[in-house]
Amino acid sequence: MKNIITVLFLSSLLLGTPAIAGSGHEHDKDGGHSHAHKTINSEEATTRAAMKVEQLAKKGKIDNSWSGLEAATIEQKSYKNGPEWVITFNNKKMSDASKQTLYLFFSLDGHYIAANYTGN
Repeated sequence: MKNIITVLFLSSLLLGTPAIAGSGHEHDKDGGHSHAHKTINSEEATTRAAMKVEQLAKKGKIDNSWSGLEAATIEQKSYKNGPEWVITFNNKKMSDASKQTLYLFFSLDGHYIAANYTGN
């Protein structure tokens, strides 16, 4: 009887071991998988930037007039921490001329970094 319990116990340990993802994978906030170093293309960067503009407007971080605007430019720029996607949006409805261009920064693998009106 003692041997059967030992065998069952050891079997449950072996069969109950969870699978662990190998290196190069990370979980995003929603529990999905993403490849840590996969570079997104300019279309995907533009889509993510437009979604982020919507989020920022809904949260009151930027004026609601930014909602629904299309990206004006997209390019890769190099900074001290490496290359990033820089996506700009123009909004002539902003009375302050220094706030008519919004810059969004994303890592090349698509993670949001920051947004500002200076481009720096």
